[in-house]
Amino acid sequence: MSRAIAIIAGEPNSISSEIIFKSWKLRKKYTHKPLFVIGSFSLLNLQKKKLKLRIKIKKIGTNFNINELNGNQLPVYDIAYNQIKPFEKISGKSNKYIFECFNIAIKFVKQKKIIGFINCPISKESLFKNKHQGITEFLSNKTGKKDNAVMLLYNSKLSVSPFTTHIPLNQVSRKIDKKKIIQKVKIINSFYKKNFNKKPNFAILGLNPHNFGSRKSSEETIIIEAIKKLTKLKIKATGPVAPDSSFMIFKRYKFDVIVGMYHDQVLTPFKALFNFNSINVTLGLPFIRISPDHGVAENILGKKIANPTSLIESIKFFNSIK
Repeated sequence: MSRAIAIIAGEPNSISSEIIFKSWKLRKKYTHKPLFVIGSFSLLNLQKKKLKLRIKIKKIGTNFNINELNGNQLPVYDIAYNQIKPFEKISGKSNKYIFECFNIAIKFVKQKKIIGFINCPISKESLFKNKHQGITEFLSNKTGKKDNAVMLLYNSKLSVSPFTTHIPLNQVSRKIDKKKIIQKVKIINSFYKKNFNKKPNFAILGLNPHNFGSRKSSEETIIIEAIKKLTKLKIKATGPVAPDSSFMIFKRYKFDVIVGMYHDQVLTPFKALFNFNSINVTLGLPFIRISPDHGVAENILGKKIANPTSLIESIKFFNSIK
């Protein structure tokens, strides 16, 4: 059986349903792969009415076949969730429901019914309560790939990857590790070679502004040595590149991926450049997991103004990989 794309509905009280509905309406323009949603059928119906979007949805069962995913009705694998109003305040009430959605998606991956999955936005603070830094870390633990998962923010013109993800800034320097830098770059390199038949060109950023201290501290003892080893492995890696100029020169030096030492070092300029035209890909798992590169957007709930571009780009990405 051909494999489909699953979309986890994410936090019930977010813009997830709106961007799902809008993406579904436009699907014939950008994807040829069948897709379906894992989420609450009843709540999606409530939210559809609230948003006044003309979309029909239908339930599918565990033993669905690919033909059930065709047609004009949005297929939904129903996960029970009791909510009376279309939108409420975000709370821990939905945690069990969200975790069950992930469990079902992983089960479908193991059964080879889906290529991978996209999860719509969740509230990390509400869902994980400091148990995990984010979805990347949660899935790496759940699938037995602890410390192996890599966060890649992808755009066809440039991708970025933070070496450390959701940790306080004062912990970053203690987490930088030569072997782990090499491991993460190798995972990204293999991903590009497998899916795009391309050897990517990496810019590895220094830790300090303008690389001050680079001959005395982390850059010399860890980052520079990691780059030397990557070069010996015939991986194209340049650095340490000064963080403040890296996004100005990526076109000139034809960098495909910028690897930063901490989250906001690369995500802030990347989002400024590409806005919604980017996606968050988790590498190093037994499957590909993608999420739109934005949050739950509580401030615009039910206003029918949410931009579905990042979810559309997430779905399109599955069309581009091998």
